[in-house]
Amino acid sequence: MPDAEGHPHREEMTLRTVLNALSDPLRYEVVARLVQEPEGTTRTCASFGFPVSKSTLSHHFRVLRESGLILQVDRGNSRAAELRREDLQARFPGLLDLVAANPEHGGPD
Repeated sequence: MPDAEGHPHREEMTLRTVLNALSDPLRYEVVARLVQEPEGTTRTCASFGFPVSKSTLSHHFRVLRESGLILQVDRGNSRAAELRREDLQARFPGLLDLVAANPEHGGPD
């Protein structure tokens, strides 16, 4: 059962859900950018600069959070996202290496 903020526990993360989250170009780009950042880096949703509405951006980050790809933490009136590297490496070894090797930054459709 996910925690109070909607983050699944490591053992609840499924490959199908993670791949579904990564199938969207915007969400893939978020993960690809976070993979390039040093471990522990957090970024606000707005820092990615996507030309989409706030509600659309919130939706995409919710999908990433609920799949287990990111951890979101409240920062006052915004939220910051951090890649769940350790959990992803343990659950799906090599997945982040594939994303890092195939950054294909295409942005939103």
